[in-house]
Amino acid sequence: MIEEISCGGVVIYKNKALLLYKNQNGRYMGWVLPKGAIEEGETYKKTALREVKEETDVSAKIVKYIGKTRYNFRGDQDIIYKTVYWYLMASDSFCCKPQAEEYFADAGYYKKHEAYYLLKFHDEKQILKKAYNEYNGVIHEGESAKKIFHFAK
Repeated sequence: MIEEISCGGVVIYKNKALLLYKNQNGRYMGWVLPKGAIEEGETYKKTALREVKEETDVSAKIVKYIGKTRYNFRGDQDIIYKTVYWYLMASDSFCCKPQAEEYFADAGYYKKHEAYYLLKFHDEKQILKKAYNEYNGVIHEGESAKKIFHFAK
């Protein structure tokens, strides 16, 4: 058994969520949220921001922590037990670029129902729902909260 920690973000801009499409060697791998492994000496927040930037070329900012997901899978040598810490994030543009080195073939922002339908993994669908609940709560708190998600000055 190997335990791993990753961090990621549900990035929202103008009520749309950022997703990545993975296609490894012509094989459909599915739509996912940006996330990745924590590096030595890194905080969870720094990991989440770095992974979003590396995988999508989006410079996001963290709004708040929204929870963790856990899953396991068979690795090359052993079973991997993965915990992913998630953050609700905001960006200031729809511009994004998938990281080809990680086999991401596409990236884009999608409406909540589209993103939910596209996401491959149940745990990511659930964190997306939680992110939108938080997003809607922050937006309804007032005008200054809207600035968080639209980078207004």
